[in-house]
Amino acid sequence: MRELRIRWTDELETASRRAAERVAERARRAGLVDVGYAEVDSPVGRLLVAATRGGLVRVAYPEEPVDHVLEELAETISPRVLEDHRITDPVRRDLDAYFEGRLRRFRAAVDWALTHPGFSRRVLEETARIPFGSVATYGELARRAGSPRAARAAGNALHDNPVPIVVPCHRVVPSTGGIGQYGGQEWRKAFLLELEGALHG
Repeated sequence: MRELRIRWTDELETASRRAAERVAERARRAGLVDVGYAEVDSPVGRLLVAATRGGLVRVAYPEEPVDHVLEELAETISPRVLEDHRITDPVRRDLDAYFEGRLRRFRAAVDWALTHPGFSRRVLEETARIPFGSVATYGELARRAGSPRAARAAGNALHDNPVPIVVPCHRVVPSTGGIGQYGGQEWRKAFLLELEGALHG
């Protein structure tokens, strides 16, 4: 009886997944999907990734409730948000390869729609240029973004980074030593730096 119930549950989940894929495909063909999202398992927790036609727009850690992230996307970008693995496949493949140590530079394009224009966006664009295995200080990043004395504001921009890991805010550290704070929790920052070979001592 228990085996029958498990098999029935598995079949129901499979049928549900296939139905969702058919709905997504029809919506895609009709041009009704502006933001596609999916969940991705990773060593730092289950991530929600969302993409538009312009590229990756959001990466959310497990602490952020999925419904809140989807509401943010619907209110800020478009209400036409749908679970769609095809749209998110490029970044999902990149993340898998990154965590397996096979990828040093993300290939997926980034859509900056959830970032603030001006200094904050320049900080994130400069962050995206920090090479794998390297780090920069908040002060260095502020200087590269055009405001050498705005290290604290650079830190605020990094805290609001909508696409962590891919825009590697974990590679920004204090000039005084240590790894510093991280919106996705410090243990993740340490894990990512260690994964990249940038954590010494």
